Amino acid sequence: MEEVIKVEHLTKDYGSGRGVFDINFNVHKGEVFGFVGTNGSGKTTIIRHIMGFLKARQGSVKVLNMDAWHNSCEIKQYVEYIPGEIAFPDLDNGITFLKNYAEMLNLKSMDKANALIKKLQLDPSANLKRMSKGMKQKTAIVASFMADKDILILDEPSTGLDPLMRETFLDLILEEKKNGKTILMSSQMFDELEITCDRVALIFNGKIVDIADINALKNSDVKYYKIEFNNSLDYERFKKLKYDVVRIQEQYNQVTIKISDEEVPNLLKKLKAYDLKFISEVKYNLEKYFRDILSKYREEKNV
Repeated sequence: MEEVIKVEHLTKDYGSGRGVFDINFNVHKGEVFGFVGTNGSGKTTIIRHIMGFLKARQGSVKVLNMDAWHNSCEIKQYVEYIPGEIAFPDLDNGITFLKNYAEMLNLKSMDKANALIKKLQLDPSANLKRMSKGMKQKTAIVASFMADKDILILDEPSTGLDPLMRETFLDLILEEKKNGKTILMSSQMFDELEITCDRVALIFNGKIVDIADINALKNSDVKYYKIEFNNSLDYERFKKLKYDVVRIQEQYNQVTIKISDEEVPNLLKKLKAYDLKFISEVKYNLEKYFRDILSKYREEKNV
């Protein structure tokens, strides 16, 4: 598959453990690639290197096989960007900003911009400086998406959107994906990454801990079961079995275990000897997967 973005051994050390360290990943043409991590984990630093705003101290960053730092002007012909912190120019309102931006892009029609304004329920006549966070975010989304470029780089683009508008925004991402756009998006929300992305990288303390394949995750043979017993004796007896217990709620005589598909028949057979209140499957998702990965990583690294 064609590599649109390629990051190799990227390192930017700000001292005191801050920065990004030996970052390696690639993004293929037509792929939606996600970053997830806490504030300060390094998501924005990586994105700024891809955009050519920062020069790598070590390693390399390429977009369309061009160096992100040295060829940043050429690269921006193919890339649209929504920053994590939006700062608009000193213009009266959103209409003026969008029209000026359209002229800069040499857009012959505002049809796509108007369709996006309608979908996002944006009032572009509002004063740019007085807009709420959500209104500013919508204006930035319209500006980026109306450009209709091949690559979208989005730094926490749904911040400030209400739940209904966030759903509309995710629909827009899926629509752009269907149209063959390559999208790199950071977020702190597991669900929106799981809905839109093909792969998602977990970043912790400036390092990529894992890259999850969303399709493989959805078809995983790993299962979680919540089991509650009617009495404490059976609860204590079950805990002595060698299952991977991921959660205990002693006050309810309840355990949650992680097992593979092939273990399920044997589990159900063993549970016939216990007095159960209920057993239910807990959906395995991206958040649970990364919590498991991060827990093991922190234990191994003692952090």
